[in-house]
Amino acid sequence: MKERRIIEKIQGFRSKDGAGVSLVRVLGHDNVYDFDPFLMLDSFDSTNPREYQAGFPTHPHRGIETVSFIAKGSITHGDHLGTKATIHDGEAQWLTAGSGVFHSEQPGGDELLGLQLWLNMPAKDKMTAPPAYHDILKKEIQEFKFDGGKLRLITGEYQGHKGWQGKYLPLDYYDIHLEPDAKITVDVKEKNTVMIFTLKGDVTSGGSHVAEKTAARLIDGDSVTIEAGKYGARVMLMSAPPTGEPIAWYGPIVMNTQNELRTAVRELNEGTFIKAKTSY
Repeated sequence: MKERRIIEKIQGFRSKDGAGVSLVRVLGHDNVYDFDPFLMLDSFDSTNPREYQAGFPTHPHRGIETVSFIAKGSITHGDHLGTKATIHDGEAQWLTAGSGVFHSEQPGGDELLGLQLWLNMPAKDKMTAPPAYHDILKKEIQEFKFDGGKLRLITGEYQGHKGWQGKYLPLDYYDIHLEPDAKITVDVKEKNTVMIFTLKGDVTSGGSHVAEKTAARLIDGDSVTIEAGKYGARVMLMSAPPTGEPIAWYGPIVMNTQNELRTAVRELNEGTFIKAKTSY
């Protein structure tokens, strides 16, 4: 086994999105090729409901999949397919925007802790994949205990065990809980883009310190070691194959060319944005 090392770290900053939701923005337009296929990463961390209760009103997406994970609190998803579903502590939502979706998200609870990841879709699937929604509830999430913590398999595979998986780009997604000074080594696929995000607490990984609310990209190896400090930590690990394709991004739409973006905007204005209706 060869341990991956950290090559890039990006610490989040406070921002607002939706109807004024306070969040920590971590990844965005400036990082798309380095972190391919991970496009955007936003983290929620608030104990004041007034900072998030306005939510994210109905808006479009095309060409991506969004994975929302809630560590504490809740979020209710609604979409043009007629879906209305709520996840709570430790659960996730997977939305395939594909050829086009309209959806809304409403955070709830007395505290909100979690994150949303945008996962790029291969060019061949962006306009052929129908929009779809799946919630990943606690009953689907396997837990693996180790000395000083536990790993929860949100999606993908872990040590031969399989969790729920999307259809278009495989994602191994782990929710790792570390007690003070605990350590874990996780196998990862050599050709994948691998990223950790420190949801709570600081860690050491790949020979480098990673502060809270930081995304760290690791390269060259087939394992990742994460060690918590004296206060413990909660870390999300994400591993997926890069698309290696051009990225054209405008607001909630991610395509491969500027011409495709212009088409999407025109269809939004003309009312022809939605192409298919189905579900998993």
